[in-house]
This record gives sequence, structure tokens and C-alpha cells, in this order.
Amino acid sequence: MLAGMSAAPDDPAREGETAGLDDPDLAAAVHRVEHELGRLFARIRVSWREAAATVHPELQPLGYQVLTSIASGKATSAGEIIERLQTDKSAVSRHVRQLEQLGLVESVPDADDRRARVLVATPLAQERIAVARSRYEARLADRLRPWSPADLDHFSALLAAFGD
Repeated sequence: MLAGMSAAPDDPAREGETAGLDDPDLAAAVHRVEHELGRLFARIRVSWREAAATVHPELQPLGYQVLTSIASGKATSAGEIIERLQTDKSAVSRHVRQLEQLGLVESVPDADDRRARVLVATPLAQERIAVARSRYEARLADRLRPWSPADLDHFSALLAAFGD
């Protein structure tokens, strides 16, 4: 229910829907943003599924995210992956094990601490990620091509502000 409708202000059915949005136009705009974000997230999930299949037919979308976290160097340990992806230890362990079995990831001694081990993407993984990303980037470029550089800069700034 949107703000400005007939429910009482302390009605639990209204709580959280448009909290603090007394302006009906603003509440409707926020609802539209929420709707579009849902559509965008659904497309992103589809893209992850397609990218995962490009890397390996048995790879799940979360496995792809684990792999790209490792390949980028942004998360090279299970703890870092868990933190980065906000997922549980068992899921990360399962996906790392699968990535190792598929020859996409290996555990190597840490250059800074030879007692510790880090996860690294194999050359095969780097190759397949590059193919998956090039397909994704081509689709993204096709969608954004009609936009002006100024529109893209504004969109990027809005996304950054929203993410912050």
C-alpha cells in the first residue's frame, strides 16, 4: 500500500512499505524504482547463469561468482569469498571444491606467508571467464549504445550514489 492511502499511520500492514514517504508521488516513484531493481536483478541472475554455463556446463551461478572473485584477486581465501559474496561457508567450500575438480581453481602457497594457501584461477579459468565476459560486455554495449556519454556518466553517478 502506498503512503497517502486510507490505512492508519500505525497500521502494521503499512509498516515498511513506504515508511517515511508521506508524499504519494515520491512513494509511487520509490515503488517504480523497487520494481525496476527487481527486474534488473532478475536479468543479472540470468546473466550469471549464462556466464557460468559458458565457463563450464556444470557450474552454478554462485560458483561463477566464487570463480570471478578468485580470478580478480579480490577474494583468494574462503573467508574473503564468504565476506565478499555474503554467503555461508558450506556453499563456498562446495563451490571451491567443484572449481578445483573442474580444473578452474587451485590452491597454492601464499607468497607472503608460505604456511598459508591462497586460491588462484587457472589459465583455463581465465580463458573461459574472458569469453563469458566478452559476451556479457557485448550485450551490455548493445543496450547502452543509444545512450549519450553524458547519460552514461549520469547513470553511473546515480548507481554509485545509490550503492553508497
